[in-house]
Amino acid sequence: MKYMTSAQVREAFLDFFEEMGHKRVASSSLVPANDPTLLFTNSGMVQFKDVFLGLDKRDYKRAATSQKSMRVQGKHNDLENVGPSPRHHTFFEMLGNFSFGDYFKRDAIIYAYEVLTRVYGLPPERLAFTVYKDDDEAYNYWVNDVGVDPRRVARMGPKTNFWQMAETGPCGPTSEIHWDKTPEMGVDSIVEMMQREDDRFLELWNLVFMQFNRTQADPDHTGQYDVPLPSPGVDTGMGLERLVSVIQGVHANYDTDLFTSIIAATQRLTGHSDAERDANYVPYRVIADHIRAAVFLIADGVLPGAKNRDSVCRLVIRRAARFGRKIGFHEPFLGKVADAVINVMGGHYTELVDKAERIRHVITQEEVRFLRTMERGLNELNEALDMLAKEGKSELSGKVAFYLKATLGLPIQVTKDIAEERGFTVDMAGFQREEERHSEVSGGGLAMGEIATQETYNTLFAALKHNGLLSDQGVAYNPYGPTSAQTTLVALLVNGQPVESAIVGDKVEVVLAQTPFYVEAGGQVSDTGTISGKDWTIEVEDTQRPIGGLIVHVGEVVEGTPNVGDSARAQVDLPRRDSIIRNHTGTHLLHAALRSRLGSHVEQRGSLVAPDRLRFDFTHDRKVSDEEIKAIESAVNDIILQNYPVRAEEKSLDQARREGAMALFGEKYGERVRTIIIEKSGERYSYELCGGVHVKETAEIGAFVIVSEGSVSAGIRRVEALTGRGAVEYIQHSLDTLAQVAARLGAAPQQALSRLDALHDELNSSKKQVAQLQRELARLRFEQLMGTVKAINGCQTLIAQVSDVPLDTLREMTDWFRGKVKSGVMVLGSVVDGRPQLVVAVTDDLTKKGLHAGDLIKKLAAIVGGGGGGRPTIAQAGGKDSDKLPAALDSAAQLIADSYQS
Repeated sequence: MKYMTSAQVREAFLDFFEEMGHKRVASSSLVPANDPTLLFTNSGMVQFKDVFLGLDKRDYKRAATSQKSMRVQGKHNDLENVGPSPRHHTFFEMLGNFSFGDYFKRDAIIYAYEVLTRVYGLPPERLAFTVYKDDDEAYNYWVNDVGVDPRRVARMGPKTNFWQMAETGPCGPTSEIHWDKTPEMGVDSIVEMMQREDDRFLELWNLVFMQFNRTQADPDHTGQYDVPLPSPGVDTGMGLERLVSVIQGVHANYDTDLFTSIIAATQRLTGHSDAERDANYVPYRVIADHIRAAVFLIADGVLPGAKNRDSVCRLVIRRAARFGRKIGFHEPFLGKVADAVINVMGGHYTELVDKAERIRHVITQEEVRFLRTMERGLNELNEALDMLAKEGKSELSGKVAFYLKATLGLPIQVTKDIAEERGFTVDMAGFQREEERHSEVSGGGLAMGEIATQETYNTLFAALKHNGLLSDQGVAYNPYGPTSAQTTLVALLVNGQPVESAIVGDKVEVVLAQTPFYVEAGGQVSDTGTISGKDWTIEVEDTQRPIGGLIVHVGEVVEGTPNVGDSARAQVDLPRRDSIIRNHTGTHLLHAALRSRLGSHVEQRGSLVAPDRLRFDFTHDRKVSDEEIKAIESAVNDIILQNYPVRAEEKSLDQARREGAMALFGEKYGERVRTIIIEKSGERYSYELCGGVHVKETAEIGAFVIVSEGSVSAGIRRVEALTGRGAVEYIQHSLDTLAQVAARLGAAPQQALSRLDALHDELNSSKKQVAQLQRELARLRFEQLMGTVKAINGCQTLIAQVSDVPLDTLREMTDWFRGKVKSGVMVLGSVVDGRPQLVVAVTDDLTKKGLHAGDLIKKLAAIVGGGGGGRPTIAQAGGKDSDKLPAALDSAAQLIADSYQS
């Protein structure tokens, strides 16, 4: 049996079916595109469901996939088995091949057998098979066409070997391939043990034959309502994790390379020995499984939340965090473990690499939220269980379980885990009733996270003013003063509807009587932070002004139960705000420096002021040179170092314009405007109309670094820059990189560039020498090969495989051949960078006698799995399968003999 990595196993499957004429189709999202009946994609067939039903057509009739899948609901809920079981997972990959009215049972069976025995090298004597009890076709294909010993094929009933999409509709028999874990028990016992579903066998592959349309429900499977489909199909599924465990010779899926590096990453963080890790295998497995699920869910746009798919993402993160606590974690750690998942899976699922930063951020943010209340939640749960023990009871009430989830964010599955660990059960029916009751009173029928309509905001605003909760001007808005305020929670919205209270996990919109939170405007992003009251906290993720006078704080309840009318403290995230205002004032300094250096034609055309960077778009008709960038950067840093005061003044628009204040192109201003003046000792450096928040003195900005300059559109340029901590980190990283490069060059940082130039010259010289030596060596080899020229039907022919010869030299050999042979054919093959390459040369005279280099190369290329072409006298081709290069060259002589007309 061949040892293969999981990546090789996946690729070998897809490669095989590509060779068999299948379209390699990328995995669809974990979120089903057009199937509201499914929470998540749970098999490879999901993305082809409409094709099988005749509702969709593709430009191919055969497909092969490796499908991302989740099973956490209904009969496919594997969550409780994850950890103790060596093979159950929430997230897994399903390898599958599909036929849409093309091939059927015979080919599907032969393909499956070839993949397992030839591609993966599984011993046939370790395989066992099942077919549906009435499916003589499949049985005969296994026994007569494949040649399987009948003692290895078990006929099974509908429970295991008949598939149906629903009570009516497409259905058909199935055939399964199993791995025999204990072949020493003998072949004679296989059928009997298979029929009683003995643990001796591990199911690897399920072949579903969509053969009939069931017109009426048939619970007894009599078949009387099954009408043959006009175009039967094939849907197969094989779990990658199980297959890899067999190929890698391990008992548990968690011991394959799909999981070992993830488990090792956790172990490095705990500092456990291997013995300690093995003693705690359940937490390690749960963390490995759940972090894989979380990474893929987030990459597909599912974020932690209270309901539907979002609740599953929250569950796997929080459950992993809770098991992390059991092995010593008391600080966030899952974001670091997520890196191991991305490293293992990112080669095939490149979206993980593209979204790595986002994935880490979301996981860590959710873990931090959970850790904030987990201790209290676990304490209260254990106290409740202690009380049950004293009272001689064994079941935790659904009301208590819901309280722990609603108030302290403890997922029901975590409550169940802990209760069961202590010998208790949970009243799940009571829990469901409590959840439904809350859903009814909080607009649970609406889509999760749905925002209010304009009409709802208008009605709410009018009611708040009518009841005296807001003035006619609306929410008291002052983002320019203190960054915290004691106020009153005057309105709550959940799913776009006003409610009186909310619970942990609810996405909410909060209206306060007054707020210090800045609302996005003029390029400056909105503030985030917290709103808290007695025993409750809301994390604010955004601040918006849906209508004039009404400001809503968008966020999530992370602790307790906020109620309308509660006293509340609004607190802006101060470190984030400080970073934003440094970047905002930096934008004004940049604008002034650009006008000073490039000319007064420079006008702002847009900006972004975020905590991590600033972006400034401006009018300019050419690239800003490196010299100009340095001068602009220096000018800004000079003003920062001189510590210019920054002040805000409110005045009439006419006065501001008369005084020369810069205004944003296309922006509409009221009669009264806010201006920002950067001035020292009568020297005014910048004067702009601006409603944003700024530093009080330029020295607060710290460093200023321009990191990029480029074109946005015709006549519009864009500069991106960093200030403060971001600039310092950028400079430190650049210096660290320079130091590492210099160290590897064996030079001081100041001499690194000259040393690099010298090495570059040496390398180019060496490359030229190597190329010349390779060419001379190739020429010597060619002279030796000329001794192998033989006549085929009177035609002088050279056919050979050469090693370590690049494609350019292969082509040059055709010239050498024509220089030596006045009338003849040459076919040369070589493996270049792991892929087969072929060249064919035909002298001019032979093209008139039936020989055509392009025609010959096409036939040879097909053998190595490639394509190519060329002129009558010279052609080249590449392929995929270097193992078949000798066979291609062996066929060349016959092809030449068949084509040559002497």
